[in-house]
Amino acid sequence: MIRKYEEKDLNELLEAWYSASHVGHPFLDEDFLEQERRDIAALYLPHAETWVYELDGVVVGFIALIGNNVGGIFVDAKFHRQGIGRALMDQARHMRQTLELNVFQDNLVGRKFYEKYGFSPVSESLDEATGFMQLRLRLNG
Repeated sequence: MIRKYEEKDLNELLEAWYSASHVGHPFLDEDFLEQERRDIAALYLPHAETWVYELDGVVVGFIALIGNNVGGIFVDAKFHRQGIGRALMDQARHMRQTLELNVFQDNLVGRKFYEKYGFSPVSESLDEATGFMQLRLRLNG
């Protein structure tokens, strides 16, 4: 079931993010991930429209939108390839005519998902915080 994020979901949301990050971002070091974990709670979630995917009472994935930008979409690795990511993206697409996002060039799992969903590359740039290249992708309604 997809529903709006509530503060009580934070720990489960962060666990889903952490699990998915290890699959999609094995190139990022643990110090960076720990800082991101803190930033998600303190900086990103308060400014995003966030939807969670709840399965048997547990949050296993989420999508966070800031305007037309997908700030993050993550599904716990144990639940990959079950349609949860697609359902979350469908929720965002239902609410926004156009969606854009950044994905690390080395995130092969994420890039495959976005390509299959219909996103197209717009540009590429260096992510200064990590030193890794990222792609800007767009999905037009």
